Amino acid sequence: MDQTVYTDLRDMDGRTIGIRCDQGRITEIGPQVAAPGAIPGAGRLVLPAFVEPHVHLDKTLWGEPWQPGRRAARLRDYIENERRVLSACTTPPEERAGRLLEQMLHFGTTAVRSHIDIAPDIGLTHVEAMLRLRDAWSDRVDLQFVAFPQQGLLSRPGTADLMREAIAMGVETVGGLDPAGIDGDPEGQLRFVFDLATQTGAGVDIHLHDKAELGAWQVERIADHVQAAGLTGKVMISHAYCLGQIPTARLERIGRRLADLGISLMTSAPADVAVPPVEELTAMGVTVCCGSDGIRDAWSPLGNGDMLERAFLTAFRFDWNTDEDFRRAMGCATTQAARAIGLADYGLHPGGRADFVMIDAMNVGDALCRRPPARRVVRRGTVVAGQGRE
Repeated sequence: MDQTVYTDLRDMDGRTIGIRCDQGRITEIGPQVAAPGAIPGAGRLVLPAFVEPHVHLDKTLWGEPWQPGRRAARLRDYIENERRVLSACTTPPEERAGRLLEQMLHFGTTAVRSHIDIAPDIGLTHVEAMLRLRDAWSDRVDLQFVAFPQQGLLSRPGTADLMREAIAMGVETVGGLDPAGIDGDPEGQLRFVFDLATQTGAGVDIHLHDKAELGAWQVERIADHVQAAGLTGKVMISHAYCLGQIPTARLERIGRRLADLGISLMTSAPADVAVPPVEELTAMGVTVCCGSDGIRDAWSPLGNGDMLERAFLTAFRFDWNTDEDFRRAMGCATTQAARAIGLADYGLHPGGRADFVMIDAMNVGDALCRRPPARRVVRRGTVVAGQGRE
């Protein structure tokens, strides 16, 4: 791969810089970087490429006929509705997911963690489809996968064996779902998840919707399993609404332990339920990232694959409005998200992967508040999306 230089860019501190790339890596970055034939950035703000730490690519209906969502009283009702909708969809999962990835790349995302449904009625068909997707997109987007027992793990006979097979096929992370609320056997589910992870070297990512004290108790039990299994830095808890519903003193005790064990948190910053208090947890040293969750699927037609918008929604959810707030929000979609999913060599520094996005904005706050659609996206040192693609 030839050396490429980008000049006349503005970093988050407002300094004019250039970036030299070679063999897919940043080899030099700073105000003195220049070269004949350099690609001009026209004063654009440059950020490390966005990271999507939580999405369900196999469920998306992107590019399909309009499918409104429906309201339901229970999580199980949404799950059953999704089964009906997806079983009636004849478009292969990798085709629908590929359409969405194209949109995500256009917005500046080059790394994605996606949960893949595994259940007796679909077997490993979604896993097979997402592995084909990963092969097809390997030159444009880094894809990580989570084996996700959406319909229940222990409560759906046959699912546990499918989970083992999925990890053997190359899925990197063992998923879980409401050990108490869905399976009704929190210790049983957590034992299975962590045993499989330790046996295979996989990570863990558990959806936790259970509220208040029940949810907080499960967070503590997850922490116990992380400590016992020696999986520090390899576990994420997604959603964790309960952490926004417990007393401050309890939150601080749990938060300190999450930080000590390197257990990260993901929030989609929903407006209709309490969420983990990102500012307070980040101050404790917890890695907190933001993710899209479902994008145009049977649960909801909302979502567009733009992590800049997801960072904005996080700021909006917490009524953040200072420059420090906006940087924290942006971090949830960049550095914090990369750390949460274990993305190596990430960031704008020599030796880092040459994945970045150039946005026509004055600074981070301006980018978040306006979310300019025209962006130039660089992957491994080469412009892969956006205006002025060379």
